[in-house]
Amino acid sequence: QVQLVESGGGLVQAGTSLRLSCAASGPTFRTYTMGWFRQAPGKEREFVAAISWDDIGTYYADSVKGRFTISRDNAKNTVYLQMNSLKPEDTAVYYCATNRARLPRTNRYEYGNWGQGTQVTVSS
Repeated sequence: QVQLVESGGGLVQAGTSLRLSCAASGPTFRTYTMGWFRQAPGKEREFVAAISWDDIGTYYADSVKGRFTISRDNAKNTVYLQMNSLKPEDTAVYYCATNRARLPRTNRYEYGNWGQGTQVTVSS
C-alpha cells in the first residue's frame, strides 16, 4: 500500500502560480502512473493531469492544458503539479492518486491509493 501526502496548496490571487507536491511512501512509487484530480464544493471529482511511471507520457484536462504541468522525481518519490495563470474556477481540493496502468488514465475509478488532498483557493 502506498501512502500519499499532498502539500503546497493555499490562497492565491488569480493570475499567480502554485506548485503542489505529492510525496509517496514505499519503494514501488516508480512503478505507478500518477494522477492529479480536484474536487470543488458540490461537484464531482475531476481529472486534472497524469504522468506515466516512466515519465514519458503526460495527459491533461482541456481546462488546464497550457497552464498546468505535471512532473515526477522518482528518486524523491514525489510527483508535482505546477499551476500557472490560476483562475477562480481552479479553486478545489487537489488530490494525487496512483494507477497501475502503463499509460496515463483519466478515469478516477481506475486509481487506487489517494492522498488526503490539499486546498487551493484562487481569488479574483
